[in-house]
Amino acid sequence: MILQVIAHIHTEFPTKFGIPRQSGIIESLQGTIVFEPEYRNPEAVRGLEEFSHLWLIWEFSEAKRESWSPTVRPPRLGGNVRKGVFATRSPFRPNPIGLSSVKLEKAEIDPKLGPVLHVSGADLMNGTPIYDIKPYIVYTDSHPDAVSGFADKPAEYLLDVDFPEELLAQVPETQRESLIAVLTHDPRPQYQDDPERVYGMAFGNLEIKFKVDGMQLIVLEITKK
Repeated sequence: MILQVIAHIHTEFPTKFGIPRQSGIIESLQGTIVFEPEYRNPEAVRGLEEFSHLWLIWEFSEAKRESWSPTVRPPRLGGNVRKGVFATRSPFRPNPIGLSSVKLEKAEIDPKLGPVLHVSGADLMNGTPIYDIKPYIVYTDSHPDAVSGFADKPAEYLLDVDFPEELLAQVPETQRESLIAVLTHDPRPQYQDDPERVYGMAFGNLEIKFKVDGMQLIVLEITKK
């Protein structure tokens, strides 16, 4: 079976570092879905705006491997506990397919690009290929009594972000809320905890340098790429 890439999503994450660990965690993060030329028929999205949320089926385009392992080490468990690959959302799977639930902000018809979907809460890297889009249906897709195993609770901490005003001023106003939220949720790999290490995270056309000491994240430098 050959899957066709129907669209690509554009986000503020040119690399994997810093992307939220699940969709919907940071609601202010914006993304734009642009269809491939052969799928730009406006009829294909007729009625889509009747739904508030969508499922995106996409490709882990940066996580392809020739072989697969039956177990992986979820970062959530510190990177030193193995779980079955099908009991995790690891990108290293027999088929590199991801699933995300996002909020549909609006659908518009662009004169050149055809249907364009504006979404929020996405956890995808810029340029991620999308295989399919389906509406989220509350009475079947929502399970309030579901049990989520070792991922049953969200991260139990948020970092205090020290963002000097002169550095924050270098960030476009439309991106500030999302960037601060990403930093608050600790973009580091969950098994790293070196207070002297300086991390670099690409966000839009900016490179954010920071370090984390205890529960405080300190922004050190911002440069344009």
